[in-house]
Amino acid sequence: MRRDVTFVLIQGCLYAAFLTLDLAVPGSGWDVPLKYLSILLCLLFVLRVGHGSDRALMGTALSFTLLADLFLLVLDRCYPMGVASFCVVQLLYLARILRTRPGAIPLRLALRALVTWAALTAVWILSALEPLTCLSLFYFAQLVCNAGDALTLGSRYRLFALGLLLFIGCDLCVGLQNLSAWLPQAPAPLLAFSRVGMWLFYLPSQVLLALSVKRK
Repeated sequence: MRRDVTFVLIQGCLYAAFLTLDLAVPGSGWDVPLKYLSILLCLLFVLRVGHGSDRALMGTALSFTLLADLFLLVLDRCYPMGVASFCVVQLLYLARILRTRPGAIPLRLALRALVTWAALTAVWILSALEPLTCLSLFYFAQLVCNAGDALTLGSRYRLFALGLLLFIGCDLCVGLQNLSAWLPQAPAPLLAFSRVGMWLFYLPSQVLLALSVKRK
């Protein structure tokens, strides 16, 4: 419990620091090391307190999260590699979910395939289908399905489910930012919130996911 409290307090300090930078001096770049450090600490926490195969699975998922943030946050390029890394993260979270109810695997996979197909079809109809869009839609479909499945897993996975729901909040803000050029009627305050909202949701989501790891 003491390690949990220390972890949350450190993350809270980093969270307050980079949100202050985002609000006071947006675009300065000073927030980037703090944000990346916060995700690295999530990985180190899981490796330190986790146990057994869940430690390995969650550690691998957070390693790919760190890799995704290297491309998307630190380097700010190679976006397909970043999104592809997040796809791996969601597939690893899917593996965690499937381990709890192996009998439901066919139904869960069929639902995911249906959701992904529907999303790709909608974008194809809009003539906006391209590699990065396909990756993004596949990733987001898996995230939404993972969050829905996690909500059915009971109290043991409550932090896991809440972390995934906050992950969705982050990605909705990312999507709003990326689509801002196509949404000229979007309220300016909403767009301004989405810029800060990405990490407003993202770090809490990763902290909760880290805290959900099975302990020694």
